[in-house]
Amino acid sequence: MSTAVAYPEIEERVIEGDDSLNAMGKMHHVILLNDEDHTYDYVIEMLMELFSFDEKKAYDHTVEVDTQGHTRLVTLPLEQAEKKRDQVHEYGPDPRMPQSFGAMAALIEPAE
Repeated sequence: MSTAVAYPEIEERVIEGDDSLNAMGKMHHVILLNDEDHTYDYVIEMLMELFSFDEKKAYDHTVEVDTQGHTRLVTLPLEQAEKKRDQVHEYGPDPRMPQSFGAMAALIEPAE
């Protein structure tokens, strides 16, 4: 003899105008922007430390940011992307360059 179990239906609803629920699930790119105040060594070290890139991957991103003006580092959920962007901003100046007074710039943009 088998017993049937009835499960209640659960309705998924997104509240109109409430993008906070949707934004958490959307992916975002972390993009590093080029400048003339940081050396290749600085960028490579930063990428290895903050993003756990191996030396070759960090070098490849460094060349790309230098030649293209920007490089897409990672794609993550919004909160994690914001954290990585903030870590770049907090990394500090390049001690190898006297004109380096702060960290590199990074931004996030929605992945589509």
